[in-house]
Amino acid sequence: QVRLVESGGGLVLAGGSLRLSCVASGNIFIIKDMEWYRQAPGEQRELVAGVTSDGSTNYANSVKGRFTISGDNAKNTVYLQMNSLKPEDTAGYYCAVTVLRPGTTRTYWGQGTQVTVSS
Repeated sequence: QVRLVESGGGLVLAGGSLRLSCVASGNIFIIKDMEWYRQAPGEQRELVAGVTSDGSTNYANSVKGRFTISGDNAKNTVYLQMNSLKPEDTAGYYCAVTVLRPGTTRTYWGQGTQVTVSS
């Protein structure tokens, strides 16, 4: 089993910054991908950013130029640096980590951390 623990959420004024962290622990063989999703009340969960094991990144258009995702494979940790935050960034943020084991691939989810941006 793999456990993900997110931290770093909170309340911030528009234009401010937050850094989210997600640490994976447990029966990890190889991490394939690490991603951040967000979900606002009444909305679908959406992909915010992702990073692969070889360092390739992708971002939602709405956060390009403001958010930066990075991974530390040695620490099994993924970060999301969020700058120039806007009220529309308010949501629960969830990390997802895809783990490879011999013969199987599985994605695990964290419990989420709330980000609230006030205007």
